[in-house]
Amino acid sequence: MESYATAAQVYAAGLIFARIGPMIMLIPGLGENPVPPRIRLAFALLMALTLYPVVAAGLPGVPETVGGLAGQILKETLIGLMIGSILRLFVGSLAVSGEIISQQTTLSFAQTANPSQAQPSTSIGTFLGMLGMVLIFSTDLHHLFLSAMVRSYTLFPVSKPLMVDDAGQLAIQTVSRSFALGLQLSAPVVVFAIVFHIATGLVGRVMPQFQVFFVASPMMVLLGLSILALSLGVIGMVWVNRYRELLGVFA
Repeated sequence: MESYATAAQVYAAGLIFARIGPMIMLIPGLGENPVPPRIRLAFALLMALTLYPVVAAGLPGVPETVGGLAGQILKETLIGLMIGSILRLFVGSLAVSGEIISQQTTLSFAQTANPSQAQPSTSIGTFLGMLGMVLIFSTDLHHLFLSAMVRSYTLFPVSKPLMVDDAGQLAIQTVSRSFALGLQLSAPVVVFAIVFHIATGLVGRVMPQFQVFFVASPMMVLLGLSILALSLGVIGMVWVNRYRELLGVFA
């Protein structure tokens, strides 16, 4: 390799790849399961070579011991996994919203393969997840992903120890906010379901011979999906704005 690059340059590029690789494997859009792992790793290698002139000045030299080398590589890998996992966790808010809407509209039994998850999800949850991926690329949020990769070397310098406590607290806050946001996104359907169930309960109480289940189930599906369709634009706009705020922490 000395004919093409020095040992210090190869080591610095390897450190960058150790951080960028896990981020590319996990971030929404680029890190989805339908994208082959070889393509993601090849893109991570290309990004590492591209970022080398930008961040090489802050990278350390080659350690003198094998333990020091392994420790630095492990630290960079953990940083990449932490950032990628936090960005991935927030996408779960769409899955939570889809599950709540499916339960309220009696469509929770309709399961489809979710490309962004390793297990089947409800049809509405899969639709909202795919909608989130479309919004990420249509609003250029993936550009902020690339900016977050560069700024991560300012937030988490290679020469400083890993802030495990802060990273854990940020992950917990991200999970809690994603669940809260999922409930907020599904609020129109939830409010309608509460009012609808109260109304059908009163009708069943007043008219015991009325076939409530026979009439209420189709109306619940039809009206619930209609309200979801009407509020879909607001759901997408609110989710994109919240995701942009989260990316602002890194980018």
